[in-house]
Amino acid sequence: MHYLYIRVVKAKELPLKKDGNSNPHPFVEVQLGNLKGLTLHFEDRSSPDWNQVFVVLKDRIQSRILEVCLKDKSRTSGNDDGLIGRVVFEVNEVPKRVPPDSPLAPQWYWLENRKGEKVKGELMLAVWIGTQADEGFPEALHLDATAVNGDGVANIKSKVYLSPRLWYLRVNVIEAQDLQLSNKNRQQPEIYARITLGNVALRTKISLSKNVCPTWNEDLMFVAAEPFEDQLVLSVEDKVAPNKDEQLGKCVIPLQDVEKRLDFSTPISKWYSLEKDVVSEDGNKKVAKLNSKVHLRLSFDGGYHVLDELTHYSSDLKATSKELWKPSIGVLELGILNAQGLSPMKNRDGRGITDAYCVAKYGQKWIRTRTILNSFNPKWNEQYTWEVFDPCTVITIGVFDNCHLQGADKNDKVSDSKIGKVRIRLSTLETDRVYTHSYPLIVLTPAGVKKMGEIQLAVRFSCSSLLNMLAMYSQPLLPTLHYLHPLTYYQIDNLRHQATQIVATRLSRAEPPLRREVVEYMLDVGSNMWSIRRSKANYVRIAGILTGLIAICKWFNGICTWKNPFATVLVHIIFFQFVCFPRLILSAIFVLLFLIGTWNYRMRPRNPPHMDIKLSQAEIVPWDELDEEFDTFPTSRNIDVVRMRYDRLRSIGSRMQAVAGDLANQGERFYNLLSWRDPRATALFLIFCLISSIVLYVTPFKVVVTIMGFYTMRHPRFREKLPSVPLSFFRRLPAKTDSLL
Repeated sequence: MHYLYIRVVKAKELPLKKDGNSNPHPFVEVQLGNLKGLTLHFEDRSSPDWNQVFVVLKDRIQSRILEVCLKDKSRTSGNDDGLIGRVVFEVNEVPKRVPPDSPLAPQWYWLENRKGEKVKGELMLAVWIGTQADEGFPEALHLDATAVNGDGVANIKSKVYLSPRLWYLRVNVIEAQDLQLSNKNRQQPEIYARITLGNVALRTKISLSKNVCPTWNEDLMFVAAEPFEDQLVLSVEDKVAPNKDEQLGKCVIPLQDVEKRLDFSTPISKWYSLEKDVVSEDGNKKVAKLNSKVHLRLSFDGGYHVLDELTHYSSDLKATSKELWKPSIGVLELGILNAQGLSPMKNRDGRGITDAYCVAKYGQKWIRTRTILNSFNPKWNEQYTWEVFDPCTVITIGVFDNCHLQGADKNDKVSDSKIGKVRIRLSTLETDRVYTHSYPLIVLTPAGVKKMGEIQLAVRFSCSSLLNMLAMYSQPLLPTLHYLHPLTYYQIDNLRHQATQIVATRLSRAEPPLRREVVEYMLDVGSNMWSIRRSKANYVRIAGILTGLIAICKWFNGICTWKNPFATVLVHIIFFQFVCFPRLILSAIFVLLFLIGTWNYRMRPRNPPHMDIKLSQAEIVPWDELDEEFDTFPTSRNIDVVRMRYDRLRSIGSRMQAVAGDLANQGERFYNLLSWRDPRATALFLIFCLISSIVLYVTPFKVVVTIMGFYTMRHPRFREKLPSVPLSFFRRLPAKTDSLL
């Protein structure tokens, strides 16, 4: 898109004030029709230097005259606008700059009054037509942002952010020595260690050695971010009563001294002296050194990837240590073009408006587009690039309404409203192809699902080496340490929560801040909470996967019941050929898969997938289930609502319990064929196995398979409606259900 650029550099030889003794307080006002922009003003300066850039979208220009007015701040009162002089340009005469041409050099212009007469003073300016490729665009002030003032100006500019580099911190608490109990007659102290890093506190189990030299040898995991600002605080405590713990000593460990390791080699263990806060006679607190010590192993495990996203939405799978990174395999280019039909998000002057901006996240790099003010059809036309290290990753693009246009002081407690987001998996993109597509922006609210508009994106994934990218499909998804020394599901969930909070805190401290609600929405914080809607959606997904298997079973049942005699006879002939020539079986299966895949190439998706309301079960979800999904944790609803939901959850759990019990019964019956739990059934089964072994030994294998196949596909007149003998026998076998209370 084309923009009109106005660079205000500086002024010189400005006239004194009317009193003739002091310099003016100069500032520049850029005016284009009803669009206006102001520079900073200087106190008592005859040669001010601003070097500020103003831009306005060419399509929004509604005047043919551009006025650049130099004014005196001390005179702008009443009917006096404080005009010192001005420079006037014809918009149609402004030159165009075509990158990669060098920037247009600013020139000195004589000032004139409103009558066109020359006045004292000169102003250095540069005016040109350019695009977003101009160097000054990222820091330029938009003339149509007249409603923004103060600190809010910083919140409308496009910015690039980097997530902090995250590490897994492993604390191995081995033992403690020479602890001093306040009650020396206490025979069996219950001693544990509590470790705190930032806002996260974890504790070991109570030591089994009931003495003043407890041992634990327990690992505790934390997430830390570079630069390491927090300190690790370890305290050894004794549980003297059910609700009372006594601190026996503590130590503070700076994270800068912790060893970084690439593999799972054993880190060096160290003894740390404990200290204790005591109150002196004058009432002041002081730190007293103790003879007690604690034995620890501390390490930053750089061989893991710190998950701050769900694994199936992850945009980065590299290990923390850069030494373990592999070369990039390509480049991802994203063009955020425009949005259409956005819903009004807030009211201003009695009418609904939307101030939309986009945020995209891939790997450690976050980008934020500029805010388009008061538009339901904003146009951004901004392009960004990322290095790609793994094709099986996802880029997330979110659209938000900016509620911080009046500065942080006035709107600090207001949250930016989410309009919707789009996820695109890179592996679904063909290489070197530009996908330009509109994606629906869908948000689930307590009132139901709502379409907020559409966003048009242009995406291209360029691959530097096809062989290197194909080789990625044979490698593990995560770094090898995740498989050699895996973390538990509870640890992964807890560490992911720590990581998201660290990222949200760090990015909210940037300038301008990428706010916590934006980061948490992009990282899907809280998506692992219980939801009946998601459970139903997963059930539908499983049913969809089984649809093909069910179709094959129905087809084979039709063959066995002779619904189509011609097809049944043909299957008999093919089956007999496979029995006679078994080497054809695997070849035929792979040829069939090849033909099916080739046939499906015509129906391949033409665009990356987007949010599916039907698949998400968002169309028909009842209001109560939505209210439960948006409830806080722990719950904030009244006791009657919680009781009703608890009873409903028990009902769902009972059905799941019944299904799990049926599966357990079938497995136990199969196991009890040889366990002599039912002596007669086991004896019959063993006799059957003995006879079968003799028959199968003397009978050719091809004959056995042929008889079994033809018997399975026998005509319906030779079938009985009663269950078969093997099925009846299996159902009569005992299970452990009899032993359950």
